[in-house]
Amino acid sequence: MRLRGIEFGNVFGASGVQGLFGEGYWFHPLLKPIGLDFEGMTLVSKTATLNANEGNMPLTEQYTPRDLFPDCIKVKIVPRLALNAVRLSNPGLEALLGTGLWQMRTEPFLISFMSLAETAEKRLDEYRAAVDMLGGAKDQFSAPFGFQPNLSCPNTGHKPSELINESTKVLEVLAPLGVPVVPKYSVASAPVRAVLELNQNPNCDAICVSNTIPWGWSEINWENVWGSKDSPLARLGGGGLSGAILKPFVCKWIGALRNAGFTKPINGGGGIFSRGDIWDYRSAGASSVFLGSVAMLRPWRVRGLIKEANQLVWN
Repeated sequence: MRLRGIEFGNVFGASGVQGLFGEGYWFHPLLKPIGLDFEGMTLVSKTATLNANEGNMPLTEQYTPRDLFPDCIKVKIVPRLALNAVRLSNPGLEALLGTGLWQMRTEPFLISFMSLAETAEKRLDEYRAAVDMLGGAKDQFSAPFGFQPNLSCPNTGHKPSELINESTKVLEVLAPLGVPVVPKYSVASAPVRAVLELNQNPNCDAICVSNTIPWGWSEINWENVWGSKDSPLARLGGGGLSGAILKPFVCKWIGALRNAGFTKPINGGGGIFSRGDIWDYRSAGASSVFLGSVAMLRPWRVRGLIKEANQLVWN
């Protein structure tokens, strides 16, 4: 997927699947021999916030998860499902830039960012501050980067509809940064007709869909899917669901957006576990795919999925 003349490739990582800087997680090197290999996949950083955010996942001094099996993540291996309420644990944008690790990367990547401010105006102020920080450090980056404003995370306490309505203003704020901007949405909260308006917005280079599905979304029978009407992460806000169940919802949403006349690139993902899933996204109208929960639930398939995505011709 080429944006502003920069080749980002046909397959991205879901935000955070390789950590904040591409360092990965403790089990990644252990499983690399059986296929957990991210070569050929574009990094999308774990979502950062302007200020340090404790969230629900304690971090080490290197900003990696402190616990081998964090309490804020639950998985069901057989049905290929994961539920998380990490709630954007990170040290803040200034600290992340201070490591110099993004600046050292030699291949194009995306920085995922979200504002946690309580009001629309304060959220725009946080995006302005992020533009100032990144703009001041931009000349230090060895490789081109894009910016992925996360406008759909289910674990932040905001009404997603409010954030989606701010898209145009957020994109205007980000324009001076001068990098590709790929806002991320969720099929659970982003009406197709609303996102269609971005097709005419010069500040939107592409979109990414879908973020996780917030627990309780009416389109899912949660008792059938998870075995309970109550989230195992209810004490942490319920969490967001990822895994195999997302694919039909996301492909249907992408198809509807294309049929409505959207022509810009779409990075689609959710529930990709097989080569056939990649073809389904391509047929639905995606311009590229991203891989997420497969790295945790079916790690031996990652290498083959990346190879499949990269050998296809995408629109």
